[in-house]
Amino acid sequence: MNLNILFEDATVQIIEKPAGVDIEEVQHLLKEEFSPAHRLDKDTSGLLIIAKTKDALEYLQKQFKERNVQKTYLCLVEGNFTEDKGEIETLLGRSPNDRRKQKVFLPGEPGAEGKREASTQYQVLKQYQGCAFLKVKPKTGRKHQIRVHLSSLNHPIAGDKLYAFKDQRVPEGLKRQFLHAHSLTLTLPDGVEKTFTSPLPKELQSILDNLKTL
Repeated sequence: MNLNILFEDATVQIIEKPAGVDIEEVQHLLKEEFSPAHRLDKDTSGLLIIAKTKDALEYLQKQFKERNVQKTYLCLVEGNFTEDKGEIETLLGRSPNDRRKQKVFLPGEPGAEGKREASTQYQVLKQYQGCAFLKVKPKTGRKHQIRVHLSSLNHPIAGDKLYAFKDQRVPEGLKRQFLHAHSLTLTLPDGVEKTFTSPLPKELQSILDNLKTL
C-alpha cells in the first residue's frame, strides 16, 4: 500500500491516510526514523502529519499540545438539526462500562473527577432525510472526541460501530464510519504557516450523492 504524500520538505510529510489503516500500520510503512505527530482512528480517513526528525516531532507535538494546530473534519451524522451551528463542551474520559469507549462527563457528576476538558465546534453544511452533513472543528484533541461528542447529542456518526445507537440507520453502501480529516493549518518547523486540504474520498462523496435532501 502506498501513502499519498501531499507535501514534503526536509522535516515533515503531509499524507492522506486511507480508512481501515491504523497508526501502527502507517508507522510500519514509513522509514524507521519517521513518526506520526498525532493520531487518526483506524476507520477515519484524511490528513496526517509525519515528522521526519526527532526535533520536528517534538516541535509538532508542542503545537498540538498548545492547541495551535487548526483541524477540520467532515462527517455525516444521524438525524437533523434545528440550529445550523453549535459547540459541545464537556469532560471526557474512559467509559467505566466499556473500556473501548470514551464517555462524556459533566462537571460534578459521579466519576467526573480528573476527566479532561473537551470542546468541539460544528457547522451544518447540508441536511438530508434523516441525516446531516457537518463540518467539525475540535478545539481539543481527546481520544474519539468528535465521535463521542456527536453521539452525546443524539447525532452519532453514520457507520460508527462503536458509538452507534441500536438499530441506527446506515446509508446504503456505507462500509465504514463517515468521518474524514479534511484540513490542517499549522506552522511548519521552518516557521511558515500552511494550510493543507484533502477532499472527501470518492466512496464517501458517492454516499452523499445518493441521499435525498430536505
